[in-house]
Amino acid sequence: MHPTGLRLRQRFAFLAPFITNLGLIISKPNEVMAYVLNRFMASINSEKLFFLPFNTGNGGHWLLVAINPISEVVYFLDSLHNPVSTYEAMKNLVDTVIQVFRAQRGSQVPKSKANNITWIQVEFMKEILLSNQIEIPSKYFDDFKCATYSKSKLDELKEEWCQFMIELKVV
Repeated sequence: MHPTGLRLRQRFAFLAPFITNLGLIISKPNEVMAYVLNRFMASINSEKLFFLPFNTGNGGHWLLVAINPISEVVYFLDSLHNPVSTYEAMKNLVDTVIQVFRAQRGSQVPKSKANNITWIQVEFMKEILLSNQIEIPSKYFDDFKCATYSKSKLDELKEEWCQFMIELKVV
C-alpha cells in the first residue's frame, strides 16, 4: 500500500453506508449500533476520525459525518446547511454509540458533559483531510478558501475518491 494510504488508514476509517442507512437505523437500531460500536472498539487505543456517508432517505440527499469517539466530537457536512437536529435518527444513534463507547472505555466524564457530545457543522472535508488534522474547524483553512468547486475540480475529487477507495479495497 502507498505510504500516504497507510497514514490515512491509521488516522481515518469509514463506516459502511449500506449498514448505517436511515432505513436500518429505524428498523434495526440495535444492529446498527453494534456495528458502529464494534468499529469504534477496534480502534480504542488510537484517536481516529470515522467517516459516515449518510443518506437522509429524503430524495437521495447525502451528508458526510466525521466522528471522533474518543474526544466525543462529531463533525458534519451538509450541502443544504440544515442543522443536525434535522437528522434526529442519525444523531441519536451516534450520540448513543458514543455514550456506550465511553462507558466501555471506562472514561470519566463530568456530569455537565455526560450527555453533551459536541456536534460541529463544517464546510469542506477534503482540505481538512489534506491538512492532516484530527480536529476539524467549523469553517475551513485559510489556504483553501473558495466559495465553490469548478466542474474540473469536482471531477478531480471524484477521481481521487475512487483511487482512495480502490487502494482500501472497499469497492
